[in-house]
Amino acid sequence: MRYSLFSRFRGTLLGALLGVNLAKSGEQTPQAFSEIGKLMVLGTESLIALGKLDLDDWKQRQQKELPNLNLSKSIISEIILATLPVALFFHDNPLKLRSQLLYTYQLWGNDPVVRDGILAVGYAIALSLTEKLNPQTLITQIISFVGETPTLFPKKLLQVNDLLTNHAGLEKVKAELSTEDKTSTAIAIAFYCFLSTIEDFRLTVLRANHNSLILLPAPIIGAIAGSLSGAYNSTAGIPPQWGVLHLSTDNSTGILVNYPQMLELTDALLAVWSGVYNLSLHSKQFPQEGYMILDKQNSVSVFAAPRVIRTR
Repeated sequence: MRYSLFSRFRGTLLGALLGVNLAKSGEQTPQAFSEIGKLMVLGTESLIALGKLDLDDWKQRQQKELPNLNLSKSIISEIILATLPVALFFHDNPLKLRSQLLYTYQLWGNDPVVRDGILAVGYAIALSLTEKLNPQTLITQIISFVGETPTLFPKKLLQVNDLLTNHAGLEKVKAELSTEDKTSTAIAIAFYCFLSTIEDFRLTVLRANHNSLILLPAPIIGAIAGSLSGAYNSTAGIPPQWGVLHLSTDNSTGILVNYPQMLELTDALLAVWSGVYNLSLHSKQFPQEGYMILDKQNSVSVFAAPRVIRTR
């Protein structure tokens, strides 16, 4: 195995959080966007507590913690982020993954493009976690996984495939893909940024947040590209200093969620998925392998990611 499942789980959500924080570039993150991060936490907590996906439980948690949640049309695409824990939990079974992602979509389902995006991102992450992602065939596999749809999303992905084949630059990609449907364009560009620099997390996220994309929903482009690259490259591919500079325990900064809390929940989610975890004995201790840990006094400790030796 190239990278451990542990580091890929962490890399997925850490990549999404970093993508959002880099996207906002000092601007105030919309409140609704922060609430999407809280939805992601609530969904993860529900999966850990029950060991399965239960929308009724998720709704109850949402009504208790986010009673005034109001998802505007401008922020609905960020729902894709809320489904990331579901993609992680069911990554090893494509049929169940698809059904559970569609089941989750029922919570907020009113946009077929978002449905397609949830399936596309979830499936790509699952392929990375099972080490079956082939950059040459990913687009066609995703289109097959998404299935019949009334949207132009598959066509946009095919355009991305052609642009990658022709080594098109970011400006040309934006011009070719740009339509009135900003959500599908944003998702397609996120896939382009990931696949065009697939081995380089840093470059993927920086390109996803390039100034030329200012008219598109930049946070979602950065978040999707970051989650895709984080799943593929794991925490080993994420620059350690980025965690220190761009993540915080202070939610007043506009960050999606409290990072140490999300990191702990991610580790617990993997443990529950593996079937070896006793919830009643959860000690709430951070594992020592992996990335950055912020303790209660907010002092920073950085644990080096394991060196990966590649053979050809």
